[in-house]
Parts: sequence; C-alpha cells; structure tokens
Amino acid sequence: MNMVHGLFFVAIFILASTKLVMGQPSPTCQTKCGNVSIEFPFGISAGCYYAGHDSFNLTCNKTTNELFFGNMQVINISHSGELRILKSTSFTCYNSKNNTDVLFYTTTLSNFTLSNKNRFTAVGCNTYAFMTTLDGDRNYSTGCLSLCDSTPKENGLCSGEGCCQTSVPKRSKRFRIRSRRFDRETSVSDFNPCFYAFLVEEGRFNFSPSQDLQNLRNVTKFPVVLDWSIGGQTCQQVGNTSICGHNSVCLDSTTRAGYNCKCKDGYDGNPYLPEGCRDIDECTTSTTIHRHNCSDSSTCINTMGHFVCSCPFGFDLNATTNGCMRKLKPENHGWIQIVLGTSVGFFAILLVAICVQQKIKQRKNIELRKHFFEKNGGGMLRQRLSGAGPSNVDVKIFTEESMKKATNGYEESRILGQGGQGTVYKGILPDSSVVAIKKARLGDSSQVEQFINEVLVLSQINHRNVVSLLGCCLETEVPLLVYEFINSGTLHDRLHGSISDSSLTWEHRLRIAVEIAGTLAYLHSSASIPIIHRDVKTANILLDENLTAKVADFGASRLIPMDKEQLTTMVQGTLGYLDPEYYNTGLLNEKSDVYSFGVVLMELLTGQKALCFEKPQQSKHLVNYFASAMKENRLLEVIDGQVLNESNQREIHEAARIAVECTRLMGEERPRMKEVAAQLEALRVTKTKHEWSDQYNEPEVNEHLVGVEMLSAQGDTSSAGYDSIKNVTNLHIEAGR
Repeated sequence: MNMVHGLFFVAIFILASTKLVMGQPSPTCQTKCGNVSIEFPFGISAGCYYAGHDSFNLTCNKTTNELFFGNMQVINISHSGELRILKSTSFTCYNSKNNTDVLFYTTTLSNFTLSNKNRFTAVGCNTYAFMTTLDGDRNYSTGCLSLCDSTPKENGLCSGEGCCQTSVPKRSKRFRIRSRRFDRETSVSDFNPCFYAFLVEEGRFNFSPSQDLQNLRNVTKFPVVLDWSIGGQTCQQVGNTSICGHNSVCLDSTTRAGYNCKCKDGYDGNPYLPEGCRDIDECTTSTTIHRHNCSDSSTCINTMGHFVCSCPFGFDLNATTNGCMRKLKPENHGWIQIVLGTSVGFFAILLVAICVQQKIKQRKNIELRKHFFEKNGGGMLRQRLSGAGPSNVDVKIFTEESMKKATNGYEESRILGQGGQGTVYKGILPDSSVVAIKKARLGDSSQVEQFINEVLVLSQINHRNVVSLLGCCLETEVPLLVYEFINSGTLHDRLHGSISDSSLTWEHRLRIAVEIAGTLAYLHSSASIPIIHRDVKTANILLDENLTAKVADFGASRLIPMDKEQLTTMVQGTLGYLDPEYYNTGLLNEKSDVYSFGVVLMELLTGQKALCFEKPQQSKHLVNYFASAMKENRLLEVIDGQVLNESNQREIHEAARIAVECTRLMGEERPRMKEVAAQLEALRVTKTKHEWSDQYNEPEVNEHLVGVEMLSAQGDTSSAGYDSIKNVTNLHIEAGR
C-alpha cells in the first residue's frame, strides 16, 4: 500500500513538473526584438517557447533587429491567436520589347494558418491573378481580374478597374500566388508596366491608381494575418491540463483546431504563463478601456477583477451617474413622505382596480363557458348518458385551454381533414400522446345533436375495431370531440385515394372485411344497447399502421331499444351505400348496415368505388355492375387484378357470394351481420380448395337492379339526408380522426 501511495505522489509530481516546464519560460528569455514584444508561448531560444511546438520558435536578426518566423518578418503577436507578418508581392513586369521580369512564390506556414481577415489583391490593367491553396494532394484556387485601358480616376476603389480583391479561405497552410496579363503581345503602357498579386490584411491597402499602377513594385511587402492556437484539442478535451494560467479562461479556437487563453474581465497580463493574469486597478489606470466610471477617483475602491464607487459621510451614491450627491436636509423629509405616501396610495388604488377588473373578467369567462356548455348540449349529454344504460367508456371532459395547447392554437398545419361535420386537427396532449380533435362547424346548430349522439353511441362501445372516444370539450363556442389518433388513413384512401397502393393484398382485404363484419355484429348483437351505424362506407373505416380496421364516424348512428327491431327516422346515409328499402320506407333496422357492408365488401373485391358518375351508365353503381357480372358469369373480370391469383379464386368467389346476399333488395332476405362475420371468418381460417359451383338464383340477382335504378335516377347527388348531402361524403381524413 505504501508503495502505491509513493507511486501516486511521484506521478502527481511528474505531471506538475511537466506542466511547469511546458508552461514556464526561463527568466533569462529575451522578451523583445526591435519594436516587437515576444511573449510566451513564443520565444527565440530553447526553454523560452512552448516545448514541443517548433512553430512558436522565432528568430531575432541581431543585425537588423527584426523578428522572423522562417523567412517572414513578424511585426505583431496577439494573445488572442493572431500573428502578423510582412509578405512579399508577386509581380510580372514587361519592357518595350515584351521581355518579362517575373516573381511568384510558394509559401509554407508550418503549423500556422491563413486568417480570413486577409484579402487576395491584384493590381494592374488587363491582368488576372490567382492563388492556389495546396492541401495534401488537393488544390483549391481563387482569384480575380482587373480591366482598364487608361489610368482609373477614383482613389481607394478596388472594384475591378485597375485593382480587384477577393476573400481567401482560412486554415490554409501552403499556397502559391501568380499574376498574368491578357494582352501580352501589345505594347507596354507607360502608366502600367507591371502587374501585381499579393495578400494583405483587410483595410491595410488603399488603392491609388496614379501611383500604384507604376510604382507599387517599390512597396515590397504587405501585412498578412496568420492564426495560431495551442495543440489540436478543444478546452473540454484538454481539461485542467491546458497551459492557461491563473485568472484566465480557455477558449476553443474559432479559426482552427486547438485552443487559446484569455484573461478574465478585470485582469490583464499573459494568460499563457502559470502566474496568469493580474488584477487591473481601475481606480488608478490611465487606460480608457479599463478606467472606472465613478464621478471622482477618491470615490473609487478597487476590488479583485472589478471596482466599486463609494461616497463620504453625508452623501449618497447616484446609481445613474455613479456620482455622489448630498443627502437631503431633514426639513425636506416631510415633503418626500407626502409625495411617497400619495404615490403609494395611488398605486394601491390602481392595483385594487386592476384586481377587481380581472375578477369581473374571470367571472364573465366562467359564465360564458357555462353558456357554451349548455348551448353545446352539455345538459343533453348528462341526461342521455344517465338514461342510456351502463357506459363502457370513461368520457373525459377537456378544458378550452388544453385544446388550444394541444392544437397549437388550432394551427392550419395541424388540420388532418375538413368536411361537413367540421374540421379535424392533430393534437398533442401534455403526456405527449397524439389524438385527433374534431371541431364542429361554427354557426350550425344541427351539428350539436350529431356530436352529442356520437358521444352517446361511443359511450356504449368497447371494441378493439372501433375508434375510441377519449373525451370532449363543450365549453368552447363550438363543441370538440377527442379521439384516438389513427395514422394510416382510411380504407377509401387505400383503395381509391391519395395513398392507394398495391400492398393491400387479398389476405389484408379479407382480414379487414372480417374485422368490419365482426365490429358491426358486435354493435347489432353484443353492445349493451343495440346500435345501428347507419353510415358504413370505406371513408368511415380507418386503418392503423398494422392495417387493422377501425370503424369511425358514429354521428348518424342510432341506439335501438331492446323492445324494438326497427325505427322510423329521417333518411340518412351516403348514396352508393344507402339501403334501398330504408330509402323508400324510412324504416331503419340492422339490415341497413348489412347492405352497406355488402357494398364495402364489393369495393374490397373490385377496387372500384361504390358510385362513380364518370363511368358508363351500366357501371356507375357498383352493386348493379357487380350483379351483372355475377349473372353473366364474368365475375373474374371485375375483380381487382392486384389480388386475383389461382390459389385464392375459391375464397374470392365465396366472398362475392356473401356480398351478393348482403345486398339483396329486400332486407328480410339478407343475412344478419353475425352470420356474415361467421362465414367470412370461416372462409379466412379454412381456405380449403374445391371447384366453384354456381349457387345463385338468377332472379334474385335481377332484384338488385330495381333499387339501383331508383338510386341512380337521383343524378349527381352524393346522398340523402343530413350526413350524405352536406357532410359525410365530404369528410376526407387521411391520418385519423
């Protein structure tokens, strides 16, 4: 154990010594060369620069007293990561015999890189210059051209006439500069014998046409900015092993890899030395940037990294001017107290008035929400739910504020669909669950009963293939219903609409038919109170991500009392799916849903719409078209080619027979949904192969034509009654409800 402790302390000592050696220059190091200060991490001899990084090793020419980095003269070093050097120009000069004198150069910057504060500049008439950045085996070039036929008139303007400039890529370590002229064969103009290309720090070259076009060769060098940093890691990567000293901070370089050090505010010095930066005495310094702003030096008190202003006895500090002002005399206190008392009293009265106003506004909002609740059928909902028998759904009441947040203020981008019954929005509840929120149309009072009816019906249903109602909000101007979010559109979309695709196989379609039939059988026979949907159609069948069917839109549905088998109602539904017997008599029973399901089953088999006015007369109505195909023994011609193959023809023929039976003209001749569901489920499970035998009574097929002709005679009208004419067929929701 003692040995482990000993090794640990030795390691600590070695690390500390290493940082001391790397971060502490020798006291005998030269700190100036000519007019240029040399500060660590730079130095001009071993032990004076940052160890292991030879690019920080500079040379001082004792003869000229000039500081050099390689063969480039250094004129300034900045702690912030900049090094300024003087760089020669590249030029091409011509004499009267078209002989040339050319100077171009390739520069390597070792571990330093070009700053983007430089500008690549070309001077001359009818010349072009380019700079090639060399990076391993890849080259990048930039350049500009200058055109003129005489000496330009405007000084200081380097915009392409006699002079041009362009930016240079930062982080370049090696580059080449050249200049050329366009009209090499023409005689040399006296005003422009040479053409120049060079790098220069932005703002350090002011173009003078009359002088620079002739005599710029006399100016041999221009200041250029290089970027430098410590190492190649970020501050986070080096952690506490950075060389940044006391009272300094480590900053990631913004121009290259590595980091730089900076003194904290209120401190000054070399942040790269271990002792770091020293406190600035703002009370005595003459530097404007660090000087205090107290009204007088006598009121300034220096602190570490900052200063405070104080005042002698009998004076108070004015926080606005940081100056001292004499305290008020006692005789003035009375007036001050009166003014303060009056102000406090005024603000107290104002505060009370605001509170009263807020209370009144809050009370009005509560009354308004109560008014909307009753107007939107809240009382009717309570009465019907209490008298409708046991409820299987816990209907949650949402607040107006929660609905606004869920829909982001009913933002247009959240709209999933719009139709006769209103607008459906995508909502996100506080628990991050996604829902569909249906908002009734403004100003349509008939929608209220539709909404309440939908809540009433769904409260009696607990089935995996029925869209779940999560709750409602009735305290808004129009009622809102909140449903589970179904994200794969409707069956109508998959068969005919915007997301129609070939992935809906016969197995998918048969399973969907079984799920729809089972759901309707549950509504008719197993719900606590029998329910007739009254608007079964592909647009009201939603599909989730697994293509599981979800029956939706119960706004037109009806609860059937246990002692009745049918109701007399106003005809509602959608043409193409509407039961002809119900249309003619107004008598609603479960066989009306059976007829509509038969049409849906035909759509699944054929991939065609229930009613299409663009088609010829004999195929406008799918039931008519399907019945004719059955009669003429050409059923396979109308079946969707995407699902038909040799192995499933028996199932398809059997499903077609069920569809025909469901759409018989007389309701008493149709099977019940429980029977239909059982037959389809058996068809799906068994899949036994045998030859198709004709089981149809052809006169029964002809009976469909009577009802079809009656419906087709209505013209281009989508439905009869409230839901079909104005609402139901228009509600096209792609992503759920």
